Amino acid sequence: MQQPVRIAPSILAADFARLGEEIAAVTAAGADFIHVDVMDGHFVPNLTIGPAVVAGLRPYSKLPFDVHLMISPVDPLVPAFVKAGADIVSVHPEAGPHLHRTLQTIRAAGKRSGVAINPGTPVEAALQVLDEVDLVLVMSVNPGFGGQAFIPSQLAKIARLRAAIDALGRTIDLAVDGGITAETAPPVIAAGADFLVAGTAVFAGGAESYAANIARLRGGS
Repeated sequence: MQQPVRIAPSILAADFARLGEEIAAVTAAGADFIHVDVMDGHFVPNLTIGPAVVAGLRPYSKLPFDVHLMISPVDPLVPAFVKAGADIVSVHPEAGPHLHRTLQTIRAAGKRSGVAINPGTPVEAALQVLDEVDLVLVMSVNPGFGGQAFIPSQLAKIARLRAAIDALGRTIDLAVDGGITAETAPPVIAAGADFLVAGTAVFAGGAESYAANIARLRGGS
């Protein structure tokens, strides 16, 4: 069943010169997870951070680190991000030859596994591995950059995944990432999401605004 809405600020929108302080600030402001976007400049057209940075940020919050790997090939780097302090590791079906094996590797390391599907990726890619995941991440923008507009066609995908998860009868987080704002959060939640990843909508206005920004996103529920 759909769970209470959780908010995961994406540090892609944070001040990169003050990442540790930014993570501490959103933790104090009431975030539920810290979302870490890892991009390789190959699988997606941007380059962000590696395992050493994740390890360096780990002491700034006790919240779970939700690490989204937008890298290919993904398998060689999964152990490094696990060691760096990831609590959830999400991967894309297109990022390696054997998705089941990758997800099983994450779970065998004692971490929660996630599958991320791009706007153009059929929902069946996630449905095929529901037994192996703890989280499904629906990308509601094409991954690579923050600040993009929400793609409304993804609402149908969210609703279909909600029905499939409920039919399975096991708790799986249904997350949505991309263009999440106080305006787009309500229809996303109505479609069945219970885990919202938001960057600009959380980090706008500086640390004094973070708590109010997070509360506005929760208001969609």
